[in-house]
Parts: sequence; C-alpha cells; structure tokens
Amino acid sequence: MLRRCINYIRRKFRVIFKKYFRSKDIALVKDKSFIIISDDCWGGSIYQWYKRAYNTPFIGVFLYAPCYMKLLSNFDYYMEKKLEFVDVTKYPDLPKTYPVGLLEDIEIHFPHYATEEDAEKKWNRRACRMLQERNKDNYFFKFSDGAGATAEDFEKFHKLPFKNKLSFSVKAYESLKGDNHIKLYESYDNKNKRVPNGVKLFKLTFIYFNLNKWFTK
Repeated sequence: MLRRCINYIRRKFRVIFKKYFRSKDIALVKDKSFIIISDDCWGGSIYQWYKRAYNTPFIGVFLYAPCYMKLLSNFDYYMEKKLEFVDVTKYPDLPKTYPVGLLEDIEIHFPHYATEEDAEKKWNRRACRMLQERNKDNYFFKFSDGAGATAEDFEKFHKLPFKNKLSFSVKAYESLKGDNHIKLYESYDNKNKRVPNGVKLFKLTFIYFNLNKWFTK
C-alpha cells in the first residue's frame, strides 16, 4: 500500500510538471530512431509523449497474448501479410463493437477505429513506414499481462531474438530476474489482477523504468 501511495504521488508530480518532464525527455532522446511494437495502446502514448510521427502500425490496437506471441515469433513473415477483416473473433470475452483484422491467423483488434476502411488505411500506411527500417535494433517490443498472458508467455517473450524487450505484470516471475521485466504494484482491479490499460500503464512506466536510457543505449 505504501509503495502504491508513493507511486501515485510521483505520477501526479509528473502530471503537474508535464511540460518540464516532456521537454527534458525529448531532449535526452534527441533524434534517436525507434519503432514501438506493443500489444496495446501503450505504444501510442509513447509517440505522443515524445512528439513523434507514428512509424508503426501498432497504434490504437490491441492483441490477445496468444496472437501477439505468435506474431512476434515470426514477425517479418506476418508483417508482410495483407490485412483482412472478420465478423467473428475467436476471443468472445468481449462483444465485437469495432473492426477486427487478420494477418493470416493473427487477430488485430482496432477498438479506436470506427470503420474497417479507416483501420486498414492507417495500418497499411504506418506499416510501410515501419518496414523502411530494417535494423531490428531500432525496434522496441513491449508485452504485458493485460490480454491473458501466462508465465510461459513472458518467458518466451524474453527469449525472442530481439535486442529491446520490456514486459509488465502484477507478478514478479523469478525466472525473469535480470531481464527488463517490471512488476507493477498497481493493477486493473482487485478481481482481474492484471496491469492497467495501455494509457495508464504508460503514465506509470516512468516511475518504474528509464525509457530514455532504453531508447538511447
């Protein structure tokens, strides 16, 4: 409880002095190129904070853990696939009120898009920007337990052959010591016991992790 109270105060402090902290962070990262691959809206918040153009299609989308892990396990292959749309999702825990896309057998959920046409247009445009960057050392991959991830998923994630990986969970996972795995003391709610949504998770990230150093190392 004490840790959460301290984190709350630190987060509010950053909100009050948002202009100062944002300017400081932008100056530290300078013109370093980065591409965020995220399973939720966390990535979009990164681009907004650093005032960067979206050079990734993973903006305003989320992926369930099984699809996200499969996508990352063969990333180049799936990112060359044409985005299609389906009327029925294989994850029926939520009603379908937004476009759901497919990269072959990988579901991409677009909760912030009103139409399939808008989702497809922005996905394709941003994917083209991303694919211009061939150096995977400039790709930064994020994973969290907000979409049904298991302990095995986290272990697989950190074994992926990418240089830059960062994960968040309400669990510590002893096997991930030494990796960029962050245990959060804040959760979505007491029942679900998972990290908050991507937007709030981003606001908490600076309290737990040095993003500027991650991007520029």
